[in-house]
Amino acid sequence: MSVEKAPARPAKAPRVNLKDLKKLIDMMRKGDLSEVHIEQEGLKINLKKDDKGSPPVPILAPVLAPALPAAPAPAPAAPAPSVAPATVPAPAAAEKEGDVVHSPMVGTFYRSPSPESAVFVKEGMRVEVGQTVCIIEAMKLMNEIKAESAGTLVRFLCENAQPVEFGQPLYLLKP
Repeated sequence: MSVEKAPARPAKAPRVNLKDLKKLIDMMRKGDLSEVHIEQEGLKINLKKDDKGSPPVPILAPVLAPALPAAPAPAPAAPAPSVAPATVPAPAAAEKEGDVVHSPMVGTFYRSPSPESAVFVKEGMRVEVGQTVCIIEAMKLMNEIKAESAGTLVRFLCENAQPVEFGQPLYLLKP
């Protein structure tokens, strides 16, 4: 009788602490660092600013130990083009109309709690501190975006049910 070992499962991909990654990106924005490489516990992170000083774009790759002896290294490939974040800058005229409120997360923007419900706030309405202005759905969780200051909602800068990125302008609020 022979016993065969089951094939080894691939290593589980390590988790990335997004808060720490955001802090590292902010440090790069504020400092003179243009490139950072971190390799730890099976994870490799490379952050690099492009020549124009744009914010760094993280490149995450799990590091796996080679199963066989290392083969000669292939010729280096051309560097991947840097991808700028998909944030939509607020037009200069919009900034004169009021304060721009940005998305605190990536998700889908909604102006009402459900398709049949009325919107939380209409353009031109007064909002108070803590009042829900919109919702951003992220991973099936509805995150209420509340007004951090009182004022009049001048206009929304994105459409209902539109995907939004972190830092993307959502609406204008005139104090």
